[in-house]
Amino acid sequence: MALFPSGGTVFVLLLISRMLENSLLSAEVKEGEILPPTIQKLMKGYNKYLRPFFDNGPVTVGMSLDIASIDTISEINMDYTATIFLRQRWTDERLVFEGNKSLSLDGRLVELLWVPDTFIVDSKKSFLHDITVENRLIRIFPNGTVLYALRITTTVACNMDLTKYPMDKQTCTLQLESWGYNVNDVMFHWTRGNESVSGLDTLRLAQYTVEDHYTSASEAVYETGNYPKLIFHFELKRSILYFILETYVPSSLLVVLSWVSFWISQSSVPARICIGVTTVLTMTTLMMGARTSLPNANCFIKAIDVYLGICFSFIFGALIEYAVAHFCTMHHPDSHLIMYGHPMRDFDEEMNGIVTTIANNANRAKRRKETPVAPTVAVPSEAGGAPSSPTGSEPKPEPPTEDPPNRCLSALALIRKVLRSINCCHVENPHYIDNYSRVTFPLSFVMVNLLYWTYYLYF
Repeated sequence: MALFPSGGTVFVLLLISRMLENSLLSAEVKEGEILPPTIQKLMKGYNKYLRPFFDNGPVTVGMSLDIASIDTISEINMDYTATIFLRQRWTDERLVFEGNKSLSLDGRLVELLWVPDTFIVDSKKSFLHDITVENRLIRIFPNGTVLYALRITTTVACNMDLTKYPMDKQTCTLQLESWGYNVNDVMFHWTRGNESVSGLDTLRLAQYTVEDHYTSASEAVYETGNYPKLIFHFELKRSILYFILETYVPSSLLVVLSWVSFWISQSSVPARICIGVTTVLTMTTLMMGARTSLPNANCFIKAIDVYLGICFSFIFGALIEYAVAHFCTMHHPDSHLIMYGHPMRDFDEEMNGIVTTIANNANRAKRRKETPVAPTVAVPSEAGGAPSSPTGSEPKPEPPTEDPPNRCLSALALIRKVLRSINCCHVENPHYIDNYSRVTFPLSFVMVNLLYWTYYLYF
């Protein structure tokens, strides 16, 4: 059985509702200096759907920022994530009250007041902190000025020019606009100019330092009208020390390591090939690792890519240098002397003496064979005057012929002369290639480094 009739239940619910409403409106600030009637008077007849000075021109909203932190700056996504304190001030003539003290209200009471419809342009994701309650501040001054503060974490797009990465400077912005009120309804301005933004002087970032920051005001032009806009610019300079230790120094040392092969004998083919191939593969791995932290779809040719390409070219050039030197050595007339040096020289001289002796003996035998026999003077006979010979017939001279080995040697000599005339890279002593490389490769690398660092640091 019900304790009260239905009419009594309705009366009790209405009584509880009235008590809760009065408890919300009876909040006391600073030991009762502001009484509930004051709050009731402010809220009486207040319409939060109408802006202040609805018929008397635009309402002026002053803004200031406090940068609490910049958590991440992503080159891959081209954005940054920051936590900011956004403070907005405006005057609402409907909230004027008597007294000399400001009135601080619970942030949840913001639902009862008119607030600007400010939003962050280029924001990808934003949220209002709500631990332990929503981080909002409402403060009303006796002259009707309202201070509205928020704690927001937002991820904002930032277009980056990475052509000088990692010696680049990026300028990012934080833009604030009014969503629905145009310049005829609301006007934005920075409360203290460039001093309206604080917190960057004590900010510490992992890879960047904040070099400069300033504020500006403009208007956003859309199809629906012109809207007030405030812009905060800040310039970030990347710290290059990390990249010097992580990329530039290892790649330069790999280039120096490839020059070690210039001091190794050309006969040590495995040693020189091993150094060349190892440095090329290591440089390739270093180049791939440097690209992992950058956007793959980015078409920028970055400064670090240029330097890694230079180092790879020098390392690959050192490998090609040995291939050229070895080719010239193998096709040199005295390749056996160049490849094996003095221990084979005595053996070669002995073999040359034997070959010379054999060739001389063969030439003598050939000359004897080709020399005709001297004819005997015939005494004319009485019967006829025909000369006679011991064999009864006069010998016929044979045409001179060349031996097949001599013909082959002549053909090879002719081919060698043709190849020497065609070969523009012919070197009298292939060992000079290594000697020249010991000087030209380091000097060229130093000159290229001077041009590289001068261009990317000062231009």
